[in-house]
Amino acid sequence: MEMTDDVEHHIVVPHRDRKYFSDIEGGRTFVHDVGEFLPRHLMKAPGANVWVNALRPWPPVRGWIAQQLVKLSAAASFEAGGVLLMDSDMVLIRKTSLDSFKLNGRPAFYRNPGAVHAGLPLHRKWHETSRSLLGLAPPPADNLPDYISWPCLWEPGIVRGLLAAVEAHTGRTWATAIGGQLHFSEMILYGVYVDEVLGGAKSTTSRMKSIAYSEERSLGPAELSALLAGVTSEDLAIMISAKSGTDLQHRRRAMADVREALADGPPVQASPE
Repeated sequence: MEMTDDVEHHIVVPHRDRKYFSDIEGGRTFVHDVGEFLPRHLMKAPGANVWVNALRPWPPVRGWIAQQLVKLSAAASFEAGGVLLMDSDMVLIRKTSLDSFKLNGRPAFYRNPGAVHAGLPLHRKWHETSRSLLGLAPPPADNLPDYISWPCLWEPGIVRGLLAAVEAHTGRTWATAIGGQLHFSEMILYGVYVDEVLGGAKSTTSRMKSIAYSEERSLGPAELSALLAGVTSEDLAIMISAKSGTDLQHRRRAMADVREALADGPPVQASPE
């Protein structure tokens, strides 16, 4: 399924992989080297998935954190009504545009109240890190909202504001302040900034509009079929984490089955909000 004609597709890949995407570049599709979105003082360490920050060499910036820096930098660089973040293991199943994620005429802000509970200690650390970067008090002991979604919609102007806020509080470049963190989530930072600094969003939703599987456990054909049987008439995408190790051929067959079913109409009706 493709995007509507007013949507640009920006693909960000490591320098060594840039050549593999040249055939699909053109029109509304743009391919970027990760280096376009990282400051020059961040240098890739040879033979390892880490980066060294010349302004603060220790600790090194792990690949997972560098990836999040790229997302923040890229989103902040665009002049658009919204940026939809999608990892490479996500597939669109219906035509999608910014309007697909609007509520009351505004881009919807994903917020799942109370979803970060005691069984998600890493999520709480991400909240703590985000609040520290923004100069906010530590989070309360109660359950916290979750802001992590697949796909994830951001407003570029808000991203620019939160990066400026991080720099104002830490006295460092935002890439240095965030890159030095051991526990960090870019989506939690965005959410905490919107809720705690901007005072919340006018339009919020607790629906991702997708089927998402993020466990690091392989799914067999029957499990895939059961998972995708839950696709509703509102779902726009499917994400099966590459870390699950699910067989590629099984995934392709399952996706083909979904597309075939959608061609005959939505499999089930969406549940009420």
